[in-house]
Amino acid sequence: MKHALSVGLVAGALAIAAPAAAQDDSELSEGLGLLGEGTRMILEGLMEEMRPMMEEVRPYFEDEVLPFLNRMGELMDDVSSYELPERLPNGDIIIRRSPDAPEFDPEVGEGGEVEL
Repeated sequence: MKHALSVGLVAGALAIAAPAAAQDDSELSEGLGLLGEGTRMILEGLMEEMRPMMEEVRPYFEDEVLPFLNRMGELMDDVSSYELPERLPNGDIIIRRSPDAPEFDPEVGEGGEVEL
């Protein structure tokens, strides 16, 4: 897969770098059109190869990853207000709030409960 993508990118770069003086406009246009068509075919082939893998991971993504990300989004006001995660010796992972982050204003629920 990586090879096919590299070929497409190299072909595109060569098309851009080709000297226009060596060809007339119609030949250049035809060549660019062919390169574009070849690149499109390569990318479509890559997508077809990846489709089974994407279908395989979709249930995991929907059942595990999306709920996790949604919960993190509820708990964190702005990701840039936090430092990189840190793994403690006991295996726990903590995400510290940056010292220069603005004041955190948690939502207070009924009975004074704070959602952490």
